[in-house]
Amino acid sequence: MTRRKIIGIIGAGSCDENIWSIAEEMGRRVAESGAALVCGGLGGVMEAASKGAKESGGLTIGILPGSNKDDANPYIDIPILTGLSHARNVLVVRSSDVVIAISGGYGTLSEIALSLKMGKSVIGIGTWEGIDGIIRVKSPEEAMKKIKEFA
Repeated sequence: MTRRKIIGIIGAGSCDENIWSIAEEMGRRVAESGAALVCGGLGGVMEAASKGAKESGGLTIGILPGSNKDDANPYIDIPILTGLSHARNVLVVRSSDVVIAISGGYGTLSEIALSLKMGKSVIGIGTWEGIDGIIRVKSPEEAMKKIKEFA
């Protein structure tokens, strides 16, 4: 039995319309590839990506920082409660076969660092500059091409 790939999407908990659009498109493409999407389960990039995946028939998993399922954005199929606050970032990364960073703040930076430390591929769209190891792309389409190269 072959397991479904899990693609992590990380990014800021709030974002502008442009980043929302990119994240939503990325989520759609993840779902269309047959992979499951895992994220931190909250708002911003996480919600936009979850929305895109869910509306395209994909499976969405949210690894939440708290202990209340109602904190998950409305597009999360499987909310996983951790009670770990920011430490839940380790679980998001560890669960992912590949990580896509879209924009993001310090939480995203921590997930990028954890991903690279764990030897995971990190694809970045408009995210932190000056970090060796991030595979930089300009669009969700280009990100999916890179993911297919890994497979």
